[in-house]
Amino acid sequence: MSASSDAQAPPRPLSLAEVEVIPVLGQDSIVCGFHLADYIWKDIFENLKPASTYVLITDTNLVALYVEKYKEAFAAAWQHHKPAVAAPRLLIYTLQPGETSKSRATKGTIEDWMLEQKCTRDTMILALGGGVIGDLVGFVAATFMRGVPFVQIPTSLLAMVDSSIGGKTAVDTPAGKNLIGAFWQPQRIFMDMAVLSTLPEREFSNGMAEVVKTAAIWSPEDFEVLESRAEDIRTAVLEGQRDGGSAGLTKATRTVAQGLLLRVIAASARVKAYVVTHDERESGMRGLLNFGHTIGHAIEAVLSPEVLHGECVAVGCVLEAELARRMGHLGEVSVKRLARCLAAYGLPTAMDDPIIRRRAGDARLAEVRPARLMQVMGVDKKTVGTQKRLVLLKRLGQTLEMKPTNVDDALIEATLSDGMRVGPVPAEAAAAVEAVVVPPGSKSISNRALQLAALGQGECRIKSLLHSDDTQVMLAALQAMDGCSFRWEDDGDTLVVVGGGGRLRVADQELYLGNAGTASRFLTTTVNLIDASEGSTVVTGNARMRQRPAGPLVDALRTNGCVIEYCEREGSLPLRITHTGCGFPGGHIQLAASVSSQYVSSILLCAPYAQEPVRLELVGGKVISQPYIDMTIAMMEQFGCHVERVAENEYVIPRGAYRNPAEYVVESDASSATYPLAFAAITGTKCTVPSIGSSSLQGDARFAVEVLRPMGCTVEQTATSTTVCGPPRGGLKALDEIDMEPMTDAFLTAAVLAAVAAATSSRTTRIRGIANQHVKECDRIEAMCTELAKFGVATENHADGIDVQALQISQLNAETPTVHCYDDHRVAMSLSLLACVAPGGAVIDERRCVGKTWPQWWDVLARDLGAPITGADTGAPSAETVTDVTTQGQSLSVVVIGMRGVGKTTLGQAAARELGLTFVDLDYLLEHDVGQTIPEIINRSGWPTFREHETRVLAGALNGELSRGAVIACGGGVVESETNRALLKAYAGPVICLTPNMEHVAEYLSHDKLRPAYAITSDIHDVYGRRLPLYAESCDYEYLVDKSLLGHDGSEQPGAWALIERDFIRLVHFSTGFNLNRVDMQRPSNFVSLTASNVRDYLPARLPALTAGAQAVELRVDLLLDTPEFAEADLTDEKTGTEFVSHAHRQFTLLRHSTRLPVIFTVRTQPQGGRFPADAVELRLRLLRNAAQWGAEYLDVEVDNHAAQIHAVRRNSLVIASFHDPTGTRLRWNAGEDEFALEMLGRARACGDIAKLISSARNWEDNSACHAFVQRHHSPATPLIALNMGYAGQMSRVLCPCLTPVTHPLLSVAAAPGQISAKQINEARALIGLLPAQRFFLFGTPIQQSPSPAMHNAAFAALGLPHSYELKETPTVDALEPVLADENFGGASVTIPHKQTIIPLLDRLTPAAERIGAVNTIIPVGDGAQRQLVGDNTDYLGIVGCLRQAQFECSAPSFAAATALVIGAGGTSRAALYALHTLGVRSVLIFNRTETRAQELAREFASLFEQLSIVTQLEDAAASTPAYIIGTIPASDMYLPDSLFSDVGVALDMAYKPRWTPLLEAASRRKWAVVHGVAVLIEQGIHQLEKWTRSVAPAKCMGDAVHTKYNLEF
Repeated sequence: MSASSDAQAPPRPLSLAEVEVIPVLGQDSIVCGFHLADYIWKDIFENLKPASTYVLITDTNLVALYVEKYKEAFAAAWQHHKPAVAAPRLLIYTLQPGETSKSRATKGTIEDWMLEQKCTRDTMILALGGGVIGDLVGFVAATFMRGVPFVQIPTSLLAMVDSSIGGKTAVDTPAGKNLIGAFWQPQRIFMDMAVLSTLPEREFSNGMAEVVKTAAIWSPEDFEVLESRAEDIRTAVLEGQRDGGSAGLTKATRTVAQGLLLRVIAASARVKAYVVTHDERESGMRGLLNFGHTIGHAIEAVLSPEVLHGECVAVGCVLEAELARRMGHLGEVSVKRLARCLAAYGLPTAMDDPIIRRRAGDARLAEVRPARLMQVMGVDKKTVGTQKRLVLLKRLGQTLEMKPTNVDDALIEATLSDGMRVGPVPAEAAAAVEAVVVPPGSKSISNRALQLAALGQGECRIKSLLHSDDTQVMLAALQAMDGCSFRWEDDGDTLVVVGGGGRLRVADQELYLGNAGTASRFLTTTVNLIDASEGSTVVTGNARMRQRPAGPLVDALRTNGCVIEYCEREGSLPLRITHTGCGFPGGHIQLAASVSSQYVSSILLCAPYAQEPVRLELVGGKVISQPYIDMTIAMMEQFGCHVERVAENEYVIPRGAYRNPAEYVVESDASSATYPLAFAAITGTKCTVPSIGSSSLQGDARFAVEVLRPMGCTVEQTATSTTVCGPPRGGLKALDEIDMEPMTDAFLTAAVLAAVAAATSSRTTRIRGIANQHVKECDRIEAMCTELAKFGVATENHADGIDVQALQISQLNAETPTVHCYDDHRVAMSLSLLACVAPGGAVIDERRCVGKTWPQWWDVLARDLGAPITGADTGAPSAETVTDVTTQGQSLSVVVIGMRGVGKTTLGQAAARELGLTFVDLDYLLEHDVGQTIPEIINRSGWPTFREHETRVLAGALNGELSRGAVIACGGGVVESETNRALLKAYAGPVICLTPNMEHVAEYLSHDKLRPAYAITSDIHDVYGRRLPLYAESCDYEYLVDKSLLGHDGSEQPGAWALIERDFIRLVHFSTGFNLNRVDMQRPSNFVSLTASNVRDYLPARLPALTAGAQAVELRVDLLLDTPEFAEADLTDEKTGTEFVSHAHRQFTLLRHSTRLPVIFTVRTQPQGGRFPADAVELRLRLLRNAAQWGAEYLDVEVDNHAAQIHAVRRNSLVIASFHDPTGTRLRWNAGEDEFALEMLGRARACGDIAKLISSARNWEDNSACHAFVQRHHSPATPLIALNMGYAGQMSRVLCPCLTPVTHPLLSVAAAPGQISAKQINEARALIGLLPAQRFFLFGTPIQQSPSPAMHNAAFAALGLPHSYELKETPTVDALEPVLADENFGGASVTIPHKQTIIPLLDRLTPAAERIGAVNTIIPVGDGAQRQLVGDNTDYLGIVGCLRQAQFECSAPSFAAATALVIGAGGTSRAALYALHTLGVRSVLIFNRTETRAQELAREFASLFEQLSIVTQLEDAAASTPAYIIGTIPASDMYLPDSLFSDVGVALDMAYKPRWTPLLEAASRRKWAVVHGVAVLIEQGIHQLEKWTRSVAPAKCMGDAVHTKYNLEF
């Protein structure tokens, strides 16, 4: 080699950053700066202990971004450090990203690799990544060679400010997160701010939760910076380095934004460093860093991974701040400031925040119940014994103690609850109450003061401002228009507003005002002051706000020259206000003020800034709420502008400008003051409000004198205070009539008092002058009528008032009613007063709605007024979920999309009928709105105009009142618009796409002339091909509509549409969470594994037989490859993969059409014992993602690096995270040998809802070990399927606690070695004492000829159950009591004469049994002391099942379109009517020989049908052409005219002796389908058995048993 080649090139210059150093534990360990790569290696080489090997550990997401840069910087820095010495080794180790890598197994793998690489004690480890990498690598460093040095290089904001500082290292285990670890301090923590610019915005928000948290516990100054400069900080993080430059390397090149970013992060790090230094091992002070984490971690445990750590902590911070407020330590101002600050960084602030709802979905969010959170907190590391410890704030920037504080469980649970249980207040306790209550600032005055100060000139200190939802949106809107700047002083008690002098700019985004009516009215005029010659501003609000009227104000402004258009419905928000450079013209303005005084105040407040002096004339009838107009005028005077009232309804306002007073004090809210004063009145106590008196600007200040005094209270009122002493409890007097027009908001308080004003003979109070209350946050008058009725109080609703009929307090409902608040603060607060005296109190739902005006009302009611208050979980599901159409009507609407002709209308209408929802055709809505048909719109204006109309109507539907309680069918091309797709993707409810058989669609469209044809050049298949990815992008769920699917030769199957409707309704139930069709994890269960390559092989007869005894069915998608088409196919080929996905979709749909059982969708790979190629990863993930869209109840996902992706997109499906060890060598169960099993269990639980671990047995003892492992780790809340394959492992299948995979003799091969049948499992469980024999009975007389014992005993034998079914003949029910009480009683059938007399012996009835008024089935529910006897009725289910099957077989008309006839009016007729209602029949006739009985029956069931009529002659019924006839008169020989039977129909006779009744004979002659009574008997028996055993009944053997006995005896 030549000398020249030996010479090395000089090293490049190092780019050394100027840094800020923060000490921790006495060492300068934290280094902050920009572009630190060179600095890091220079610092390590020169200032830390030398190492022979440096190991850099990162994850695959970061390799491409940073590893080459760090390797190059390593080499350059070493050349500068010791150019003559060989460089040490730099080894790179890469992990998979995500929490699943943070495990003992991964740790062991890293350590084994390091040993293989000959790493020794002089190794240094560097952790480059987020919190997972830091925690894991730190733990490796702590234990490798008994501890080696390590360095943290955090790459996420969350890791910088949280996990990297303090030396906490850990891995996760199946028992929980971070439970195994060590304290091991890093030698350095390098925080390179430049890396943050690569963060997704959500990760930025995730980290900011910790930054805000730290400031909230430690530094008022830092909090104020975060609060006031949120947008600057966001810009600094997300845009600071996107140009790829080196700005910030030195202080001289550092931008202002970078300086701010460094200050914020360094400040947060400095706090944590200080705390760690003084409490390294978390014995006290370090616990302060857990502010927000106690509750936040509990939320995270339920909602992870969809909701991030920081998002959960943000909600936890707000809830823990509310808790401090509830305990009297923190002011409401601070709570609101904290919530507002977190929200400014894109973080959620409540458990039902739209951010969380969008991430987790309604079904997951429903799991976040207070009891569940309390349970999780009970095992939190921060809990000491049973005492929960939380960090309580004293003010923002200071905690109550320098450590967490012990807090009572009841207080925590109340804070977490969505409702509040109130009262009653004991009379003896009330006698001692002499309360002094200061309500918060007036909402009306606060909003006016904000607007006046913002429009004014100079600085104004506003004190006692109401910190509520309304004032927050007003302040945010004024800021968005640059109307003012503000800052907080006196710990947030003073808002300093620097006015903008009326200069406003166009906001960057729409002004969203929630449900703030005052703000919406005021700002509608204010926005017109913007001096811009182009652009527009949208003013909008929530669904209720978009219903409230704005028309009179908009009409007046339009007439005045303002350009305003309605974006949705005429007369309401949202409004688009276009800026033309003319501002607010002014001059003569006429305004109708009979609906709201806020319209008047809106124009008055802006009038000084109009282009011309304003002459405001109020027209259109009596002016409403004049005191509020007077308030506005008085406040304008205080801010320097005079209003002259020249006539009763005419005002002149000259041009001018507001001059801000140095200080403005907002007086207390007079409407809110009525609540504590009314508490004194209704409870007979004394209360003083020292901040409201006769000099108040507010009309509601009159309430005490004009309402309470005449009702019998003692009232003392000065200019500034009011004291009320109530009469003895029950002593309030009714007032004949009260005109509350001057104080309309107080009418709710008066109505509550009127409800118990029964001390005089006249008990009716008439409240008038409140017409505007029909259009407030809700229709308050209607709301009060509805809610007072729950207490037993009668009312009458009037156009301008309400009449209330008083009751004695003792006569109020003794139960505990649940009061619905309609998201209205005044409804909640007023009715909570009635709860204080009602015998049972009341549960107030939506308790947080009081945040609009008095967020701390519940604290005041409990702490100051002495009312007993506890939290109430109004959202918790009942023990037995019963579908409630009223509740469903409030749920998010279902949106249906898909090609024209696929069936959106038909299926949507069917689902709407079934679920009690409204059906909406978006095309019809559009035509009605525009006033033209769609072809007319397109012909006259073109497709672009049509799409614009479509977008507007779609936006209105998804954001307006139709967003709840409806099924919305969209036009076929709705996805052609990018805006429409964005609306559909952003919509929080389910969007279901109907996937067509395109041949059927093309056939339909060739006849459809009601919609515009596709372009001549567009083949329908091309259109669908173009739209297919657009549909996929826009939907949450996909439903295959193919009428030929059930036909063996591809032809259309008669009756197929009935099955398609049924299964679509099932998907709607699933997608909305109404019925998730899940297996009960409280009891043993199994699923049958299908092994054929085509589901059709099991149809029609084999599938019902082989699923008998099962609770679910598994579709092995990998076994679908065993067909000529796919057996040798290359599944990595995209086209082949798409074809297989389509094939799997058809197979899945066929299975769903054929069984009611939940489906487990499994794609088992070859290494895990299946057939699916391991290298076809993308196709496997695509199949699983699609299965979630198709509505598979369960997804079996193998535990690997991709499993978390499926868990994150599973929607309402549950993930069974599975791992199979076919050899049985790795997955061992014995304690001490189970580390790998524990590792896989932890990984399974991290990416699944149910863990599934499958090994292979080497001997019988492996079953005992497996069972012991299950007992240690399974619970219904955290289910575990664990078993051994192979012959030797069969006992583990018997002992498996849930979802055991089973085979069946009808299957040609088992899915796995050692699989046994459900019957074998039951027999084995009975033998070893796990399945005790139960006794079932038939109660009644005479019953000796009943086939029920033969039917049910045959079923028990077929299922391997040890039970028996016997006759218990008795003429009275007295003899049945000991039978029912026996611990071996398993259930009973009930027949005449006991169907009604048995009811008193039962604990409760199902809704069906209640409606029918008879019980034919008794079902024990629960065990031991918790056992209840539930009465049900399966007679109607027998009718439903038989009619559905007959309709399918003969293609009878749809139930909704048909008329049905019921012959008879006895008890069986009641079941028949309920069955027809269940089927969706809308028109029913009743014929009975005794007409009066038919009339009685019709009156009782009329509400279930659109039309229910009596016919006196069967010939009359023929005129209505019934398609379904049900006979309920035993062996009736009545005349049945041939005209009664139309072309196609079904006749069913409930009598089964004789087999051919006159009705069935007549129907048969007319070629109708007939259903014999014995078929109904069998069908209802099947339902009985399934309710008793909670598994599929062996229908065929039950039917055979009945027919054998029937044929022998009859």
